[in-house]
Amino acid sequence: MLWNEIRETYPDQWLIVEALEAHSTPDRHRQLDRMAVVEKCSDGSLAMKGCRRLYQKFPDREFYFVHTSRGELEIRERRWLGIRGDHES
Repeated sequence: MLWNEIRETYPDQWLIVEALEAHSTPDRHRQLDRMAVVEKCSDGSLAMKGCRRLYQKFPDREFYFVHTSRGELEIRERRWLGIRGDHES
């Protein structure tokens, strides 16, 4: 589904969506071209917890928690730096 279709089908709701087709823009935004609704949630806290649970279970898939009141999805990519340094003793 496209974002406008999801907004029409699930007005004013918290959802967990999975990106089925997505790409990154040069200005480090994630553009979700096609997505699927995975779960409806009663509030943002439950949506965030559900999203975390799905990430742990399916680490290779791309899940987001969103509210359909937003006209546009704005997902900024954050660079994960990890732990750096020399770990030899």
